[in-house]
Amino acid sequence: MKEEGVIRFDLEYTTSAPLTIPGLDELNAWRRILRQLGLFGQDSERYGGYGFGNISRRLPPFDAPENHRPFIISGSQTGHLTELSADGFAIVSDYDAGRNRVVATGPIKPSSESLTHGSVYNVNNDIRVIFHVHSPEIWRCASKLNLPVTDASVPYGTPAMAREVERLFEDVDHIETGVFVMGGHEDGVIAFGHTVDDTGCVLMRALAHSSDQGLSLRWSDLKIWTVPLFNIIYIIRTNGLAQNN
Repeated sequence: MKEEGVIRFDLEYTTSAPLTIPGLDELNAWRRILRQLGLFGQDSERYGGYGFGNISRRLPPFDAPENHRPFIISGSQTGHLTELSADGFAIVSDYDAGRNRVVATGPIKPSSESLTHGSVYNVNNDIRVIFHVHSPEIWRCASKLNLPVTDASVPYGTPAMAREVERLFEDVDHIETGVFVMGGHEDGVIAFGHTVDDTGCVLMRALAHSSDQGLSLRWSDLKIWTVPLFNIIYIIRTNGLAQNN
């Protein structure tokens, strides 16, 4: 994957001091879990050695119109960092897939997936958190798990991907899955939800079930929106995921 992490949109970026990030500890707690499971990070043997994975969270006003729904997002190529402080995030204030444009402020440039994040936030105003991870297990099992999949010919971080997200979610049931797979982005998986815990838990449930190669499932068997955080430990232990890290 030679172009992992490359910004493909027109970026209007203004450098600023580190941001005040609400709920930073909560985001970092989940980011640690994702790194431990190999879903975030940087590895010389994966994706050409580039960092992978990003995380975002909506900011008020929550009644903002489409393309103007502000969110914080992890900075470009920060996957190698164990912890992200406030200087590892940017604020995206405006985005427009039709014009291939993103407007951002912060001490670091926003993730190359910012346009895709914005497109997901446009789909439903109740979506407030997005995790973009790289999971070979979920990616390979997308069909078995009945997960929505973007067209394999569509590259990440492009207006075409934004349109593809819109197409996927014309089916209302797809919004309820909380997870979709990026067919043209090797191992790329997007999880989303109303809270950080919602998003993390639905992703962990999908990862747990993808590790059972003989299991036949409907997405209704996997769908969760409110699960106590301690259940993640149970999911990881009972599926042997922790042993791989």
